[in-house]
Amino acid sequence: MRALRTVGAALTLCAAAWLTAAAPAAADSADGKDGKDAPTEAGTDFRTATEIEPGQKATAAASTGDYLYWVFPAAAGQVPKVEATLKLPDASSRHGSATWQLDVYDGLRRHQACASGTPTRKAAQQDESVTVSCTLRQVRSWSERWANDPLQGAYYVRLTVVDLPDQDLGLPIDAEVEASVGDTGGAHADGGDVTPLNPVLRAGTAPQTGSESTDDTSSDSPSGAEDDGKDGDVPHAVAEPEDGWGSGWWSDRWVWTVIGAALAALAGVGGYTLTRGPRSSGRPPIDA
Repeated sequence: MRALRTVGAALTLCAAAWLTAAAPAAADSADGKDGKDAPTEAGTDFRTATEIEPGQKATAAASTGDYLYWVFPAAAGQVPKVEATLKLPDASSRHGSATWQLDVYDGLRRHQACASGTPTRKAAQQDESVTVSCTLRQVRSWSERWANDPLQGAYYVRLTVVDLPDQDLGLPIDAEVEASVGDTGGAHADGGDVTPLNPVLRAGTAPQTGSESTDDTSSDSPSGAEDDGKDGDVPHAVAEPEDGWGSGWWSDRWVWTVIGAALAALAGVGGYTLTRGPRSSGRPPIDA
């Protein structure tokens, strides 16, 4: 009976560990927006990229051939996903098919490969709309210098057409972009931490982070890059997420540690049960 109670307690610990792991992800997926209006325009380069919050659907009216830029934050442990839908001009005004492309860059403007999705798609002349998407790898809190791993900080989205008839340049389009970040945990499981890749904007620009600083020191200097932007003195590309760049307090290493301890306890109980000798009644034998 004692062995059975020990096994039951170990299984209970395993179940509690899994529930603890799932709870933060569920809470993050239910996080709502803070009531801000979704952006209705896009930037034309990295420095003028329009900031969007995860879960917002940003829209923009533009012309075919324009480069459209948005930027959003992603914390360690999250998996960013971007989806863009373009409403194309009337088929009668177009002269052939067009290929649209969605690119995602990190705070160092390094192009990030898509783990899944369709970042490039060809729209036929008769198509009314086209959708492109890109899901990145899980964002890491630390990486080797030689690696191109996605790191916490700002992520830039660029949407444009890469192949079309010259006669179709300048035709009006409507774009809708949504960025989402799914929390998969393990924010502190990389064995290190780096400053978020959140570029500092130059004075005189109009960031969407609520900062209106015009101080000439807010440049791309190393000292400015070390400012975390919390005091609002230096404008950055994106505002820090509500839960910080750590993306939660837990790490999936804790889950596997608890499970390993439970399995070790089970192995110890099983080994003791198999190797112990037969129990004696404690009474001397009765002579006949």
